[in-house]
Amino acid sequence: MDVVQRARESGVAALRGLALFCLTTVVGLTLFSVTVLAISLIGIGIGIFLLPPAADAVRRLADRSRDLAGRWAGTPIARPYLPRPTPEPGFTGRWQRCQWVLTDRAFWRDLLWTLTDPIVAGFTALLPAAFIVQGLFGLMLAGGVWRPIVDTYGGTQWYTFLPVADQPTALLAGVLGAVYIAIGLGTGRRLLAVHASWTRVLLAPTPEQALALRVRHLTRTRTDAVDTQASELRRIERDLHDGAQARLVAMGMSLGAVEHLLDRDPEKARVLLAEARETSATALRELRDLVRGIHPPVLADRGLGDAVRALALDLPMRIDVDVNLPGRLDPPVESAAYFAVSELLANASKHSGAQRVWIDLRHHDGSLRVIVTDDGIGGASVADGTGLRGIERRIGTFDGVLALNSPQGGPTIVTMELPCASSSPRTSLC
Repeated sequence: MDVVQRARESGVAALRGLALFCLTTVVGLTLFSVTVLAISLIGIGIGIFLLPPAADAVRRLADRSRDLAGRWAGTPIARPYLPRPTPEPGFTGRWQRCQWVLTDRAFWRDLLWTLTDPIVAGFTALLPAAFIVQGLFGLMLAGGVWRPIVDTYGGTQWYTFLPVADQPTALLAGVLGAVYIAIGLGTGRRLLAVHASWTRVLLAPTPEQALALRVRHLTRTRTDAVDTQASELRRIERDLHDGAQARLVAMGMSLGAVEHLLDRDPEKARVLLAEARETSATALRELRDLVRGIHPPVLADRGLGDAVRALALDLPMRIDVDVNLPGRLDPPVESAAYFAVSELLANASKHSGAQRVWIDLRHHDGSLRVIVTDDGIGGASVADGTGLRGIERRIGTFDGVLALNSPQGGPTIVTMELPCASSSPRTSLC
């Protein structure tokens, strides 16, 4: 059964290689020709209108190839493109867009890829399918197809290096065809991976592009961090102003009234003192809640695992928490992970209709991995809600990533990874 499964996977890989060859040959060479024609027509003005859409089409084809290299061959390829500038309106804007295309190194590498990939794909991705097709033809010759071919065209039918003129030589062609099929199945996945590696050579970011993308990412995450911090400060100010501060002011006024009523009306003064005591207790409770919202004491004292367990106890759902952390993490990372899990549990409780949630926390290969799964209705999307976008921005400050899988009907699986170090009295990964 394992051999059959491997043969089936190899056959699928061969078909994928054939599809890649057809895609890059037909679409790629067509786009190369159109783009070169548009560049040549810039001098007479027509190319200014033709080049930007042609470049966009080349970029979409390159993006498609990057995606297929990751999904079919397990070779992820990052996009090298910086965001396009906003051009001015009218003809001036079109010329600026054309200039941007011509000065973008990624565009020229994409264009070189559209020209050369059909050749490379012909010797890598296409070969397994070609071997299999040739092998099937050999089996057909062994099955008797050789006879009408020889009768129609006369003489000898050559099967690669083997002359086929009768049934014995046709059987030899069938044996050779079986060998060809075995070669095609045996090399399908390997040659698909080779083609993906070649694709990465031309379509992955260069060191300069990677640095520019890194600077852009850090700039964006720094801006998000500043905005988040400012928003948190405004929230704290609002909560203090509307909550504890208002109650403390009311308590001060009550104590002032007690001071005047203490000699004239002791009973009323006693009532006001009781109200002041209740107000002070309420203010203290609100201050504790506010402090817990800034940085929970259990997180500072006992770490991320116990803090998430304590968080799970406060919700009505059944929540299973699995923690595999060798020690304490950096406090900012623990805080970001804690509030991300808190937001996810709030979403599951309010919107998903989930009855059960599974939380997995573990440290692996220098990263904290958090997986939150619920059995709710699914259909969650980062684009549709501010909660998941906020989580993505929060962990993005630490170069973290968020992956969401939430089909309609559920379950919803959110995976977060934050690069970090773990330390304990016995282990130090810093």
